[in-house]
Amino acid sequence: MYSATANDSGRMQYHKIIPGESKERISRAEFITAYNTLSIIAVNPIQEKNSPVFQLEFYI
Repeated sequence: MYSATANDSGRMQYHKIIPGESKERISRAEFITAYNTLSIIAVNPIQEKNSPVFQLEFYI
């Protein structure tokens, strides 16, 4: 799973997550490459009422 979320200051953070095992912070470029090249099976938008930032998780 990969995620793009905003921290408290609104700055985006990108992670590669293996559920139950690890959560690794990755670069924006690595996130974009994964999004554009891997086979995505599901996308989960993350909605927060107080955040104008578009956040998501995608599963490979």
